[in-house]
Amino acid sequence: MPNDARRAEAPVTGYRRIHSYLRTLDNSPGVYRMLDAESRVLYVGKARNLKKRVSNYAKPAGHSPRIERMIRETASMMFLTTRTETEALLLEQNLIKQLKPRYNVLLRDDKSFPNILVTKDHAFPQIKKHRGAKKEKGSYYGPFANAGAVNRTLNQLQKVFLLRNCSDAMFESRTRPCLLYQIKRCSAPCVGRISEADYGALVADAERFLQGRSTRVQEQLAAQMAEASEGLEFERAAALRDRIRALTQVQQAQGINPRGVAEADVVALHMEGGQACVQVFFIRANQNWGNRDYYPRIGAGMSEAEVLQGFLGQFYDNKQPPRLLLLSHGIEDPDLMAEALSEKAGRKVEIAVPLRGEKAELVANAARNARESLARRMSESAAQGKLLAGLADAFGLDAPPKRIEVYDNSHIQGTNAVGGMIVAGPEGFVKSQYRKFNIRGEDLTPGDDFGMMKEVLTRRFQRLLKEDPERQGETWPDLLLIDGGAGQVSAVAEIMRELGVDDIPMVGVAKGIDRDAGKEEFHRPGENAFALRHNDPVLYFVQRLRDEAHRFAIGAHRQKRAKAVGATPLDEVPGVGATRKRALLAHFGSAKAVSRAGLADLKAVEGISDALAETIYGFFHEKG
Repeated sequence: MPNDARRAEAPVTGYRRIHSYLRTLDNSPGVYRMLDAESRVLYVGKARNLKKRVSNYAKPAGHSPRIERMIRETASMMFLTTRTETEALLLEQNLIKQLKPRYNVLLRDDKSFPNILVTKDHAFPQIKKHRGAKKEKGSYYGPFANAGAVNRTLNQLQKVFLLRNCSDAMFESRTRPCLLYQIKRCSAPCVGRISEADYGALVADAERFLQGRSTRVQEQLAAQMAEASEGLEFERAAALRDRIRALTQVQQAQGINPRGVAEADVVALHMEGGQACVQVFFIRANQNWGNRDYYPRIGAGMSEAEVLQGFLGQFYDNKQPPRLLLLSHGIEDPDLMAEALSEKAGRKVEIAVPLRGEKAELVANAARNARESLARRMSESAAQGKLLAGLADAFGLDAPPKRIEVYDNSHIQGTNAVGGMIVAGPEGFVKSQYRKFNIRGEDLTPGDDFGMMKEVLTRRFQRLLKEDPERQGETWPDLLLIDGGAGQVSAVAEIMRELGVDDIPMVGVAKGIDRDAGKEEFHRPGENAFALRHNDPVLYFVQRLRDEAHRFAIGAHRQKRAKAVGATPLDEVPGVGATRKRALLAHFGSAKAVSRAGLADLKAVEGISDALAETIYGFFHEKG
């Protein structure tokens, strides 16, 4: 009888369970979720006709091995109907990014891209790098593949067009030209070395270049150089020659600039050995503004069409799509994807798989890059796998660790203390999982490293215990590396025992007697210290892990210290956030000047209401 009761309680899974939902479904479009017995989402999909799509899963034949496994694990399903299939596609991609189901394509690195901004709220516009929401008034050019591509372009544009990159507050406070003027990188509008009209002409030339109309700019510069030479203005002619040379360099740095493609993203996929690489090239204003590679998580048996469709949906979820997408492979629903992206962009977006001509050459170039990038990554993964296996052998672990967490603290005599945690695994450093901990403990003695480490680990593992007490996810570490010796390790072991998670292996990494790299000693709870041979690759691997943790913790500490140094009394004024603080500092020049300002002067600042002006005035004068 007890056995019968247990069988009755076991959840029904697989085809029969899926079939049971058919009677509740109609022919509406929508999104479905397949969940396992623990209610974890296995898969998110969209359907033009929910009933028809689910009935396909209810058939016991005709599925790939991957889909069969997914069906066997399915214990329940959830459904959301939508008005159109396009809505279903957009909702599907949102849910995939949010829930990260095991059987979906998952884009794991989805950072925003930088742009170049030419501001338009000042008589002498500024040119600078911009990332994030486009709230500032001005013209945006991009996206660029990464910050390096933007910085290189800005560096050359400064040489060519001599536009300022200083803030408005810095501009207003200058009384003499800065170093950039001396090295011919700025025309010094801050101190009147160039008229507003002439500076405006430079801005127009810079924007023409960023719009792809560089030929006209070069012709104008060449004509001006010839004119200066004829007029025996050799210094001006030399300066113009340097600007033409800089313009040529920036064009060469951009690589191949397509003549027949004004605006497009070139997206190429290469799959091999159960892994995938997607290369995205950004073409804007007939110029190549760099490329970026992505390694989406895929499942066995996925087709190129499925992977590429999943990638595009997630990639453009928070990005503005261009007018044209050039793909290396067809996708499952090209018309639907084009409709969804067009709706998002507010204009027509075309998707094409070119077979000949310049567009096909662009795709072939991206595909070659994808193939070579994946080969390098697979080679690095194989080497990383050997290092993890060696680490497991050296430290007596049951298996190579999939997630290593390394902890370090940084402070100066206890001030601005920050704890840092870095993560590494089979794919190297996982920077998206890095965490910093601002040390809050008010009862800590300045410089108390043990107390700081206790606070960091307590906060880290209390959160893990709250979010994933069954340790089902991938966020629990297999190994902890601590910067310190026997005392630090025993203290950490005690902390972990108090938290009830003392089964996670930990190793302390301490410098040897001479404190030289290469003579590290390793400490494990309750065991004697040991060392690795000087040329052991595992030793170098551990050194890299420790150094990365140290670099990250120091960086976090410096950020915190810089923020504290930049703090002003304005931070304490109710209703004054970052934007209004900038407006006040730009208007008055300093926080001290704000504190002395009269009520009428405060009300004259753009963005400061009469009520807020009275609040600011009262804050600084209430004791007067």
